[in-house]
Amino acid sequence: MNLGLATANTVPSTEPVAAVELAQAAETAGFDSIWTVEHVVWPRQYESAYPYHPSGKMPGDSSIPIPDPLMWLAWVGAHTTTIRLGTGVVILPQRNPLVLAKEVATLDRLTGGRIDLGVGVGWLEEEFAALGVPFAGRGPRTDEHIEAMRVLWGRDGAEYSGRFVAFSGVSSNPKPAQGTVPIVIGGHSEAAARRAGRLGDGFYPGPGSIQALVDVVATMRRHAEQIGRDPASIEVSAAYPGKLFDEPGRAVEAMRAAGVDRLMIHAFHVTRPSLTEGVGRIVDEVMPHL
Repeated sequence: MNLGLATANTVPSTEPVAAVELAQAAETAGFDSIWTVEHVVWPRQYESAYPYHPSGKMPGDSSIPIPDPLMWLAWVGAHTTTIRLGTGVVILPQRNPLVLAKEVATLDRLTGGRIDLGVGVGWLEEEFAALGVPFAGRGPRTDEHIEAMRVLWGRDGAEYSGRFVAFSGVSSNPKPAQGTVPIVIGGHSEAAARRAGRLGDGFYPGPGSIQALVDVVATMRRHAEQIGRDPASIEVSAAYPGKLFDEPGRAVEAMRAAGVDRLMIHAFHVTRPSLTEGVGRIVDEVMPHL
């Protein structure tokens, strides 16, 4: 099982020196990948329910910096050599897919083919409103954006005709280092699981229990099989939905049994009480069980 470092572009690693120190420490310790989060804006007041906390609100407040995920990865990518660089996630329907395809391909070339593009449909309707992007229909738009980016990465003189995206005879260069960029579908819902089975190179769910994780991975696999895809080819990344350090060996085995290929560790476990102590705890208590 691989080990990924999640929510890395959050406090205290939003400043340049701290970001590099975190990424280099993770690479040296044996993390295979480092992952960012995204919000373009944080509305001061919102009614949308944050799906990953019982309060329905994001931790912290709107003054907390959330650096752009791609720019943050470009910075730490320039100071690392082997660790993979993932977005966990980019809110795909908020972005122009042609612009994003160019940005991601460029970053992938500059970092030697180390990019994993995690995408999600988003949940914060007030953020969509501030950006002038429709909240309704974001699922189908996400599907088209994924397809359109892959077409652009795959060939010159590309064309795509969809409900939301259409172009013909256009080329976007440079191409990704390996010809494409792995796309990881993020989300806890059944719709996200179906999308991962249909379109994902990977799946990054965020369930609240082991049973919920088992169920959502099974949904992904079932939908992959229905369209003739090998579900084993879809890499599953997830954080342990419990207190990892109470019984790390048991937690790792539970995740392995649930079909998880990459255990995601949130950055606050690595940076507290200090980076040295946090990384040391992961190396001593978690890595021996992977």
